[in-house]
Amino acid sequence: MKTTVLSLGGSIVAPDNVDSAFLRAFREAIGEYLDKNEDARLILTVGGGAPAREYQKAAREIDAAMSSDELDWLGIRATHLNGALVKAVFSKYVENDLVTDPTGQFEFKGQVLVAAGWKPGFSTDTDAVYLARKFGAKTVINLSNIKKVYTDDPKKNPDAKPLDSICWEDFIKMVGSEWSPGKNTPFDPIASQMAKDDGMRVICADGRNIGNLIAILEDKAFEGTTISP
Repeated sequence: MKTTVLSLGGSIVAPDNVDSAFLRAFREAIGEYLDKNEDARLILTVGGGAPAREYQKAAREIDAAMSSDELDWLGIRATHLNGALVKAVFSKYVENDLVTDPTGQFEFKGQVLVAAGWKPGFSTDTDAVYLARKFGAKTVINLSNIKKVYTDDPKKNPDAKPLDSICWEDFIKMVGSEWSPGKNTPFDPIASQMAKDDGMRVICADGRNIGNLIAILEDKAFEGTTISP
């Protein structure tokens, strides 16, 4: 069976509140894809979105010296809530419990496996890479609220250019090598180094463009940025 990992950003699941319209459309499109491709399996790792940001912000306001681990745990719990929702949405295709430790011993049952945060030190992007490694997937599709990776932050630098492709060495130079709670990068630094070491391909795309996502899954032309060895 062909296994593909989708790192589903919390920014599109719960940008401010839960985006039920997006989740409904996402379920319908993914359901059609899976029904047509019975040999396909998808792993969905789900980020924390607004709940993670709001609770981490509150914690910092209450205690500016709060540890990184405590802040990460707040974000992780938010991913568990979002992950439970996505698992419920895809209940027709899911047989496993919500995965919160990608290194645990379990079989992939059904067509969809849903995972959330594991432990401090990285985002659910890293969980996605662990699961890709575990189940032999060589591609991770990173879905967020940006269409492509840019050479710099386009909100701060008007000269920033969108990229169709970039190698891992150059990407890691852009995002750095260290994680901090709530760090906002197209793909987190810890996950990036792991994916580089494993020779994986990561496609960064706008998850709200569901037609484009299906094009990626079906190996058709798509809009996004490919990060590869």
